Amino acid sequence: MQLAFILYKYFPFGGLQRDFMRIALECQRRGHVIRVYAMIWEGEVPDGFEVLIAPVKAIFNHTRNERFTTWVEADLAKRPVDRVVGFNKMPGLDVYYAADPCFEDKAQTLRNPIYRRWGRYKHFAEYERAVFEPRSKTEILMISEVQQPLFVKHYATPIERFHLLPPGIAQDRRAPSNAAEIRLAFRDEFALGGDELLLVQIGSGFKTKGLDRSLKALASLPRELKKRVRLFVIGQDDPKPFQMQAKTLGVSSQVEFLKGRSDIPRFLLGADLLIHPAYNENTGTVLLEALVAGLPVLVTDVCGYAHYIADADCGRVVSSPFDQNQLNRMLAEMLADDAQRNRWAHNALAYADRADLYSMPVRAADVILAERP
Repeated sequence: MQLAFILYKYFPFGGLQRDFMRIALECQRRGHVIRVYAMIWEGEVPDGFEVLIAPVKAIFNHTRNERFTTWVEADLAKRPVDRVVGFNKMPGLDVYYAADPCFEDKAQTLRNPIYRRWGRYKHFAEYERAVFEPRSKTEILMISEVQQPLFVKHYATPIERFHLLPPGIAQDRRAPSNAAEIRLAFRDEFALGGDELLLVQIGSGFKTKGLDRSLKALASLPRELKKRVRLFVIGQDDPKPFQMQAKTLGVSSQVEFLKGRSDIPRFLLGADLLIHPAYNENTGTVLLEALVAGLPVLVTDVCGYAHYIADADCGRVVSSPFDQNQLNRMLAEMLADDAQRNRWAHNALAYADRADLYSMPVRAADVILAERP
């Protein structure tokens, strides 16, 4: 079959983008032809992929999205395909990969009512409705159990159109047999002393991921413990506001900002704890990447994958409503207890051996390629 994949932006370090790539490659592996529509593409193009970049610009994102949709529809009309798979909500999809949470629910619960009069709201609400309303034929690939009831609540989407996928953690994230050697080499490269503790926060979108909370928690540590802790922040975002916050809190010398990179497994093996106090997160792939690497995790319960940390008993989960003092206390306790972190690491690796955390691309391709009535 000729398949069209649509996403607004591709870059190698985004969770949605990596999911797209692995699903598309799985479909290609099964003998199908891949065409991709995007507005921005950063990184290499796999052999055999046809990547089309739409020449659309606009001041507002929602206007740009609408122009992109029109451009894609025009090209598809000239060169039809067998399936249209979207990684952002938009009209005309055969299959939608639900990486984003329910927009309508957030608009109603987190926004001022006047927000719903704006053009931005109308655009995103209309595009979400096109996917989830009962009359739509779009099959929905769900990666978060938490979000499905919200879509059903707002759109009365038929249950049979939802396909809940297992996680899709890449096998290269698992701790290899020489993990201890990699850890030593990593810590030597970054001049981490034997008694120093490395805290990592990984993910683009520092504000949503709760980096401000992490910096406050670092600053709150007991003085002797705090002197031993370094924080590496890795992701694609503007670090300046957070560098200013770190300076104000007196911890800037202990915080290092790194752009998105392809050697994340080394950081997961070299660190002592992953912190991820997100404000909201549909899933949180990095939580499971840490788990399969044997790295203990401190995470907020709003993340869709936070329950895996509890299930595996490989870290701590901050309950809602969020309390900064609770995060501060948990971080201090986790960093101070070497023996407990070792137990969490052991539990994580045992769970990684027995749980299905890897088959998402295969299951997603099954749905995409299934015969339609």
